[in-house]
Amino acid sequence: MTSPQTLRLSSLVLLILAGSATIAAAWGFELIGGYVPCRLCLEQRVPYYVGLPVALLALGLILRNNAAALSSLLLLVVAGVFAYGSGLGIYQAGAEWGFWLGPSDCGGGTAAPTSAGDLLTALSNTRVVSCTEASWRMLGLSFAGWNAVASGAVAVLAIISLVAHRRAKA
Repeated sequence: MTSPQTLRLSSLVLLILAGSATIAAAWGFELIGGYVPCRLCLEQRVPYYVGLPVALLALGLILRNNAAALSSLLLLVVAGVFAYGSGLGIYQAGAEWGFWLGPSDCGGGTAAPTSAGDLLTALSNTRVVSCTEASWRMLGLSFAGWNAVASGAVAVLAIISLVAHRRAKA
């Protein structure tokens, strides 16, 4: 049987690795694959930018055996942040499938032109990305759908870490 200490550390390390791999994949699809993210896609990255550093801080506190209450609070924050990210992914995926309306102000594209002379060229070359149209699907899930799964899994790992942390300290 796995000890709470081992479960706590392994689930927290897995959380950090899974979250890092997910955000790296998002950047890879954008920078290497050429997929332009919409505003809502970029908003779904924020939980990774917030949650992963908080998870690293919690891991550091746990490894030093310091501040058990603070590390518990940090794990709870990580779970909440990634649950929010999963909710955003569900919202966008549902809008892509037409289950509900998506945001009316959502669009994206390339950067603004740097000079007035480039304005017409930029207008003809700019791709406007809608939050309600999936640009890619794998196994029926879009980027937003996969983010909902990944963020949800990371939130569950944070809860597992929190429960194991509480048991290890009891």
